[in-house]
Amino acid sequence: MHTETRHDLLPQKLSGALSVVLGLLVFTAFLNYVDRGNLSIAAPMIKDELQLSASQLGLLLSAFYWTYGLSQILAGWLVDKFHVNWVLAAGFSLWSAATGVTGILHGFLAIFLLRLVLGIGESVAYPAYSRILVQHFPLSHRSRANAVLAAGLSCGPAFGMLAGGVLMSRFGWRSFFVVLGAASLLWLIPWLRWMPRGPGIAVSEYSGTSPGTLEILKQRSAWGTFFALFCVNYKLYSLVSWLPFYLVRERHFSMDAMGEIGGAVFLTQALCSVLCGRYADRWLAAGATSTRVRKTFLIVGAAGGGTCLFASTRVGNAGCIALLMLTGVLLSLSASNMWATTQTLAGPHASGRWTGLQCAFANLSGVVASWLTGYILQRTGHFSAAFAVVMGFGWAGALCWRYVVGPIEPVVWGKKTIAAGGHVVAALA
Repeated sequence: MHTETRHDLLPQKLSGALSVVLGLLVFTAFLNYVDRGNLSIAAPMIKDELQLSASQLGLLLSAFYWTYGLSQILAGWLVDKFHVNWVLAAGFSLWSAATGVTGILHGFLAIFLLRLVLGIGESVAYPAYSRILVQHFPLSHRSRANAVLAAGLSCGPAFGMLAGGVLMSRFGWRSFFVVLGAASLLWLIPWLRWMPRGPGIAVSEYSGTSPGTLEILKQRSAWGTFFALFCVNYKLYSLVSWLPFYLVRERHFSMDAMGEIGGAVFLTQALCSVLCGRYADRWLAAGATSTRVRKTFLIVGAAGGGTCLFASTRVGNAGCIALLMLTGVLLSLSASNMWATTQTLAGPHASGRWTGLQCAFANLSGVVASWLTGYILQRTGHFSAAFAVVMGFGWAGALCWRYVVGPIEPVVWGKKTIAAGGHVVAALA
């Protein structure tokens, strides 16, 4: 297994150079979610311009997730095999270019293909973030670095809806895509100047081997986390893909009002994710078990978020806004504890591979959520039934956390006996 040096475990002040690196990574995380969500913001305009049916629009919105989820495993291999800084730069360039070119293309098929390219480019982000944080950031700073990245992710759709909705209503969706894609490429200039260099935090030794993919797939808790994240992502991607259309076409809000409401939902999620993470740490420090803390947050967030989203279709506009804000709060309960749960279960032996498998499986929910919502909308003419499906997945995820995922404790992949001098003298699988 990889073991970290004692130096990495000691409290340290984050250097100025690493602070700049973290800021640049947060900016890419921010743009990652702006770029994947901008098509949903433009959906009302694109539907009218291209004369698409609701199911066609759902297929177009789902295209990104087809390649994004399936490319996660390959992306993880690339960042381990090649220099992670250049892999991230290449993926970022690809997805920024895809965003810009989308704005100058006409026709359903052309835009659909560009969304597939966008998914391939963005798939490198999460594996690259993890590799850079593990390689260059001391252990004492990784939790807060991950928290800042999570906040950047939530701020992406918030900004996209707030600014994107306003700018698209003023200048059209095509201009927004072209300018955003071209301007984003300027990030490469500071990245090439300040990207982390050198070996980073030294890895002192290998001891034993990591479990294989089949070993992970034999774990009941692994499949529980895979499906539970699928359910969480179904709710999140339903919001990212369809919330703007829901607010404009069914609730009859203006593009400006849609941007303000949608942005507020995701800003609420960003703020509450940080607060929930801090509260979870304090609860653990007070003596609560990891199982009790993590599962409480995850079960309440999974079941409550979907229920509030469905309930928003049954009330007036004021009540709808309040319930959407509460949906953002409940999403933060899951976001703040999801990956801490996976990392605890997998341990240092398998966290990377477990995470890659979980992301690859769970992000396919984007395909299902984007297309199925459009199909149901076309058949019923309203969002009630579509959001009832979201609620159903939310409760299914809660049941997974409660009954399929076991105690939130490290899986024992193998047992090693260490003799004096640090030599492995026996190993039992």
